Amino acid sequence: MSTQTEKSPVIGKKSSPRSEAFKTFMKRLLKNKAAVIGGLVILFIILVGIIGPFLSKTDPNAQDILNKLQPPSKDHWFGTDNFGRDIFTRIVFGTKLTLKVGFLSVLIGGVVGIVLGIVSGYYGGIIDTLIMRVMDVLLAFPGILLALAIVSVLGGSLTNVIIAVGIFSVPAFARIVRGSTLQVKKLEYIDAVRALGASDGRIIFKHILPNIMSPIIVQATMRIATAILTASGLAFLGLGAQPPEPEWGAMLSDGRAYMHNASHMVMFPGMMIVIVVLAFNIFGDGLRDALDPKMKQ
Repeated sequence: MSTQTEKSPVIGKKSSPRSEAFKTFMKRLLKNKAAVIGGLVILFIILVGIIGPFLSKTDPNAQDILNKLQPPSKDHWFGTDNFGRDIFTRIVFGTKLTLKVGFLSVLIGGVVGIVLGIVSGYYGGIIDTLIMRVMDVLLAFPGILLALAIVSVLGGSLTNVIIAVGIFSVPAFARIVRGSTLQVKKLEYIDAVRALGASDGRIIFKHILPNIMSPIIVQATMRIATAILTASGLAFLGLGAQPPEPEWGAMLSDGRAYMHNASHMVMFPGMMIVIVVLAFNIFGDGLRDALDPKMKQ
C-alpha cells in the first residue's frame, strides 16, 4: 500500500489593519530622508540628556577662575566661560533641562487642550462657544508675550516656565482637536455606536480620540520645538532657569558680554538650540506627510 503524505495548506497569517497602517506609515516616513535625519538627531539628543550626566566626570558648576574664557581645546572641547566652567559639560547637563521643559510643557498643554477640544467639538452649543472664545483670547497674544506675562506673575523658575509654556500651548491643541472631533463625530459609525447605547465617555475615548491622534502627534512634535525656543528665550531674559543651572538660553545670556573676545560662549549654546529646534521641526514635517492619508508617494 502506498502512503501519501497529505500536506495541509499553509494558511497565511493576515495582518491586522493597524499593523498594515503602521507599516505604510513607516514606509512613508523612511522615504523622507530629512525626517529620518531629524529623528536620529532627536534620538541622539535624548540619549545625551539621559546618559550624558552619568558619563561626565566634571561638575558643570565647578569654577576655575584661572582658566576662564579659554577657547576650545582638547581639555575643554567647547572652551570655558567667564567663571572657568567647562561649556561642553554644561551643555551636556543642560540637555536634560531643555528636553524637560519641552516635553513637560507640551504634555501639560496637550492634555488640557485635548480635553477642552474634544468637549468643545463633541457637545457644541454654549460649551463650544465659551471654550473657543477663551482660546481666541489666548491666541490673541503672541506666544512668547503670553509666556512672558505668565512667568512675570508667577516668578522666574524652571517650573514656572514649564507652566507658562504649557498654558500658551493649550489653544493650539484645543483648536486642532475640536476641528478633528467635528469631522469624526459626523461619521455614520459614531451614530451607530450611539444608537447601541454607548455612553458619551465611551464614544469619546474609544472611538473619537483614537481616530484623531495623527494631528495631535504632529502638533505635539512641532510644539516641542516652539516650547524649547520659548523657554530658551525666557531664560535669556532671566525669567527661566536660575543660575547656576546650565540652561542653554541662560548660557547665551551669560555670554552676551563676551561675544567679541570669547565668541564660543554664545556660539555653542546657540548652535545646540538651533539644531534641536530644527530637528523637531523637520521630524514633525515628516510625521505630518507620513500620517496624511492623502499624501501620494
